[in-house]
Amino acid sequence: MNPAKTPMRVDFPAPFSPRTAWTSPARTSMPTSARAWTEPYRLETFRTARIGIKGWLDYAKFAVGAIFLLMRRLVTLTRKVSFSSGHRYWDEGLSPEENKAVFGRWASPFNHGHNYVLWVSARGGVDQATGMVVNIKWIDDLLQEKVVSVFDQKSINDELAAFKGQVPSVENLLRFFAKELDDLPGDAELVALKLEETPLLYGEWTKENDMVSITRVYEFAAAHRLAVAELPEDENYRLFGKCHNVNGHGHNYVLEVTVSGDPDPKSGFVCDLDAVDSVVEAEIVERYDHHNLDIDIPELQGKNTTSEIVAAAIFDRLQGKLPANLLRVRLFETARNVFEVTA
Repeated sequence: MNPAKTPMRVDFPAPFSPRTAWTSPARTSMPTSARAWTEPYRLETFRTARIGIKGWLDYAKFAVGAIFLLMRRLVTLTRKVSFSSGHRYWDEGLSPEENKAVFGRWASPFNHGHNYVLWVSARGGVDQATGMVVNIKWIDDLLQEKVVSVFDQKSINDELAAFKGQVPSVENLLRFFAKELDDLPGDAELVALKLEETPLLYGEWTKENDMVSITRVYEFAAAHRLAVAELPEDENYRLFGKCHNVNGHGHNYVLEVTVSGDPDPKSGFVCDLDAVDSVVEAEIVERYDHHNLDIDIPELQGKNTTSEIVAAAIFDRLQGKLPANLLRVRLFETARNVFEVTA
């Protein structure tokens, strides 16, 4: 019997029927080219078809289209929104002394306010018909509904039911926004949030590990000279140019220190920020500020003090000394040069 002339019957298992897959919302985000390949060749068609060579070619085109869907490139977009709110760190059930013990220098029965800035990051495949992961206006509408209209010009402790019994810390606000914004429009998925309370304090949330982190920002001014002792002068100048100036040069460094952990149920804080400040000021800022990194800092002596080396030295010096897990050190040498060391 000639197999080329005798078609065989192929029954595909029912779970793979596209009857539900092709009516699901996910279909709307499918790249146009993939839809064009796969739509004419629905698996249900094959369930009762007698497939010859042409049938197998058709099925191969369907399989390629499916693989294309799995391998499509994901893009992350970030949208920023601002709102102004007041809040306070104060538990009416505690004495002033107990409030001070829980909230530190931020403890007060009176409100203070912030101009908050929230960055919302969404990820998804690019719809080839629109060229977008999701219509940015849909994101704006959601942020106006879920964030701005709820928080702007409000006292969080007094006017938001969700915070009647919860401290409105950056950490808790991030958790709240993560729940409120979890169902983004279209095929976009919420993957990260960043909430800036002040220019010197911001928090981040990532969906991948449901982690909350807090970042403090510091500054110090220091001098250095880039040089590799084993190289001749002409080679050092070739490598480092003006940064090899014989008398050195300086920078106004900006240092970000990021810690992570589970927020304390009483304070709402990942850790005592005063304790973080004390460690960073003592170990880094006071030691580095207005000093020559090549000469005055023991852990940098004998090294070529590139910002890569300095950032790593700062990370090593802080590790194990902070009241929470050290997640990241980010060092801005200039507005254009940023160096990051992570755990």
